[in-house]
Amino acid sequence: MVKLDADKNIKLSAVIWLTGLSGSGKTTIAAAIESELLKNQKDVIILDGDWLRNGLNSDLGFTPADRQENVRRCAEVANLFLKKGFIVICSLISPFEKDRRNARSIIGDRFFEIYLKCSVDECIKRDVKGLYKQALNGIINNFTGISSPYEEPINPELIINTKDTDVIAATKFIIELLY
Repeated sequence: MVKLDADKNIKLSAVIWLTGLSGSGKTTIAAAIESELLKNQKDVIILDGDWLRNGLNSDLGFTPADRQENVRRCAEVANLFLKKGFIVICSLISPFEKDRRNARSIIGDRFFEIYLKCSVDECIKRDVKGLYKQALNGIINNFTGISSPYEEPINPELIINTKDTDVIAATKFIIELLY
């Protein structure tokens, strides 16, 4: 459990934008952040890239244009929740810098970009879904980090190397940004 400082108040609302390769820990860390914020009576919601692609963004593929639209839609939904006072955790690869900049422009100064840095080799080791294996074998096209690029963030609010940082520490670092 991450102990929140009782003398500090978390700002009313924010969008925590977790970006990184598939397998970098976005979904796991998003769930840990959500759990801690809920324990502390905060209004919080996760917008996970995989979940969004099963519903709202089910009509999108993985071309650069589709990825751009995926990020834009997520940012627009996040902004709606932000305006209602929620802390929104967006966990999606969002591989292109220009799309993350666009998300920041939609959301404004309550946007916190967190880069979960992890090498492709480490992500391959963590690949429980077998996606990297399929991408390396040519079964999946446009797979970020293999056949499609990932542009590292230029000026994120925080970079966490998830090979060397456990979920508890990562959660603490991210929550501290909200003060």
